[in-house]
Amino acid sequence: MAVLNVAERGPEEELAMVGAGVDPAGDTDPDVLLEQVRPLIHLDSLENLLNHARANSLWPLTFGLACCAIEMMAVGASRFDLDRIGAGVFRPSARQADVMILAGTISRKMGPVIKTLWDQMPSPKWAIAMGGCTIDGGPFKYPGQYAIIEGADRIVPIDVYVPGCPPRPEALFAGILKLEEKIKAGQTGYNRPRSGENAS
Repeated sequence: MAVLNVAERGPEEELAMVGAGVDPAGDTDPDVLLEQVRPLIHLDSLENLLNHARANSLWPLTFGLACCAIEMMAVGASRFDLDRIGAGVFRPSARQADVMILAGTISRKMGPVIKTLWDQMPSPKWAIAMGGCTIDGGPFKYPGQYAIIEGADRIVPIDVYVPGCPPRPEALFAGILKLEEKIKAGQTGYNRPRSGENAS
């Protein structure tokens, strides 16, 4: 490691040393300098770096089930512009997507289709439940009903819930941002607690 003498340092080097918390007029021993700068150097695991990349390049599956799908389409349009947060590329195939946005009422006939699409998505993958019907059956939940699945979490593991009937586009946008935060923190996807484990 080359160390500049005090006389050889220019203003840029001194400014960089001050920014790093090193006294430019102090000791120039390489070991001492390294110890002073070490707290500023942050090495991260490869998994954390990959989670940051994944969070900023989400590819949602185009999969609208009912009314909430209109709001989901609005989020992808120019007014809300999902591209600015890296989630604007809606994919027509489950094999190309990593986020399933379930938007609308889930009928019992659609349940197996959703599960099949979920199984076709490559890992890591995430799911967002959008709207009251998707979260728990909404207004279609009543004693004796036979046609509606009362909650998407009975089919696939849900990472983010976006309540509303229908939720506004801003709410879905906030839900996607929340998913990005959870991905960066490693709290979703294949890092989910297995059944029987406590979620922290």
